[in-house]
Amino acid sequence: KTKVGSITKAQLHSIAETKMKDLNVNSVEAAENLIAGTARSMGITIQE
Repeated sequence: KTKVGSITKAQLHSIAETKMKDLNVNSVEAAENLIAGTARSMGITIQE
């Protein structure tokens, strides 16, 4: 699978907080996991 880009954990957290109200999740951690899975399927890596 081709990697098209990468984001940091801090960027992931920021995205999760922004999208929290649109997602059907109860915590920021759950939102991060959901977004991380979507990002991985699009070829984006999550850096520590």
